[in-house]
Amino acid sequence: MKKQDVVQLVLGKQYQKNPVCSFAKSFAPTNIALCKYWGKRNQELNLPITSSLSVSLAHKGATTEIKVNDKDYDVIYCNFPPLKKGDKRGILIRHPERSEGSPAQQEILSADSPFAKKLIEYLNLFRTKDSHFFDIYLETNIPIAAGLASSACGFAAMIQALNHLYDWQLSPQALSILARLGSGSASRSVFSGFVEWHMGDKIDGMDSYAELLPDVWPELCMGLLIVSDQEKTISSREAMQLTVETSSLYSVWPKQVKKDLAALKQAISAQDFILLGQTAETNAMSMHATMLSACPSITYYLPETLVLMKKIWQLRKEGLPVYFTQDAGANLKLLFEEKQLKIVSELFPKIEIIKPFSSL
Repeated sequence: MKKQDVVQLVLGKQYQKNPVCSFAKSFAPTNIALCKYWGKRNQELNLPITSSLSVSLAHKGATTEIKVNDKDYDVIYCNFPPLKKGDKRGILIRHPERSEGSPAQQEILSADSPFAKKLIEYLNLFRTKDSHFFDIYLETNIPIAAGLASSACGFAAMIQALNHLYDWQLSPQALSILARLGSGSASRSVFSGFVEWHMGDKIDGMDSYAELLPDVWPELCMGLLIVSDQEKTISSREAMQLTVETSSLYSVWPKQVKKDLAALKQAISAQDFILLGQTAETNAMSMHATMLSACPSITYYLPETLVLMKKIWQLRKEGLPVYFTQDAGANLKLLFEEKQLKIVSELFPKIEIIKPFSSL
């Protein structure tokens, strides 16, 4: 089964309809997995081997604007810099007609940029060939390809904007399935708050979608410790597949996830911070252990990452309840409660602190 088949299943009679308006805009938050998604049972449909659980980061994420243009090609603009040396981009141009509050400058992506190709392939799932084209404006307020789920919020914002543009009136579950076709973790960024992504077991993936948990935790804080905002040396997609195929430890990963997922849901329901922090940190370290045992070995640690880990472990020994999680990147995300905010800010002067439930 291909992505196009899933789109047809979800949209039904609305498949490949024309836009009903000329402009749509949507925001989606990035999400940080507390129980990680690491491994696919189906590469084409981004179907995971295990379920996962995340928390969204409120105002941190991506905004997508889509305008139907009068050209015979798509034009993609973004506010983030080239991902790597040699990545083909255009020049910075000004768009005075942009909506109020939008950045004055955007960079136009070359059509043969890897990111542009991936995005256009995604758009092509929803339209007939050469039927209509778009001006697409992408704005993020997080580093790109640095382990902060930039693809997740980007594709979640895109599918929600398309939902408005075509007036599909899809349910959050359907949007989650379609977002997953762009990036697995995007299935979770359709929601704000605690989100569980069900792995499902159907071949077509129609039972693999994210679901919002009802729990709210106003005192929970997450702190971003940005060690590097540079592109990763190996993408999450590549690292994930290599780990599944070669890691001697991967066979125990699904059992670890099942145990951790149950513990996290219990911790969230009871607002047991110690259980939440311990489980999230253990889950992250276990994921990275599977990477280290891959062949060749994969590591996202930088020297600064390890220094921060040791500092956090020492602070816990001294009685400060603070934990971390780490995704496929060098950066760490601290977990702590609001009553520790002042001391955490003093101990980590460069930290960016987010209260995931402050706007809910």
